[in-house]
Amino acid sequence: MSSKKEGDAGRWFPLESNPELLNSYISKLGFDSSQFHFVDVFSTEAWALEMVPQPVAAVIMLYPISQPQEAHRSEENTNVIPKQQVSDKVWYMKQRIGNACGTVGILHALGNLSVTTEAGADGLIKKDSWLDRFYSSCPRSLGPTEKASILESDKEIESMHDAATADDANQTGRGELDDAVNTHFVALVNIDGGLYELDGRKEAPIHHGSTGQTSFLKDACVVV
Repeated sequence: MSSKKEGDAGRWFPLESNPELLNSYISKLGFDSSQFHFVDVFSTEAWALEMVPQPVAAVIMLYPISQPQEAHRSEENTNVIPKQQVSDKVWYMKQRIGNACGTVGILHALGNLSVTTEAGADGLIKKDSWLDRFYSSCPRSLGPTEKASILESDKEIESMHDAATADDANQTGRGELDDAVNTHFVALVNIDGGLYELDGRKEAPIHHGSTGQTSFLKDACVVV
């Protein structure tokens, strides 16, 4: 019996890296974007990081997939993942739907928020929303592939993702479903002072060392 890999569970249109679009999307999923919302990071230089409102709850990065990056991913599987320690507070899932990395990246970011409101982190997710129901059905203790299976069988999120890729906020057309896509979203989060890279294509979260609330964005850019 072989395990599912990316693309085996279907294929979606890719999500655009666009703060206006992403904020509209997460609002429809049930996140209170009036308190925290996506913004562009124009550079990893100090002047650009100083423009980003604090505190930073999570970072989502879109990058081009390259042969050296894929070789590094293989090396991590052999030399990093078996030796690292990962907090049991990290919420992580696998990605097996082609081009679903935007939605998976969002779920990794919102499922691992390191900042809270007066009502706590749960106060950022509206009760009985899609996010509330999904996270309730996919607790941290559930395995990454089991979380992936639940996402794959959820027609509601498939429809909402599809609507986001066709939204008027997009700055480019979404193309054809079978178009080759060589970019990928990942999330970077701060869990109990640990900087984690969450990539649904990898075998596990990657622990990149220590961080803090005030240094998190700068530390994440070092990883980038």
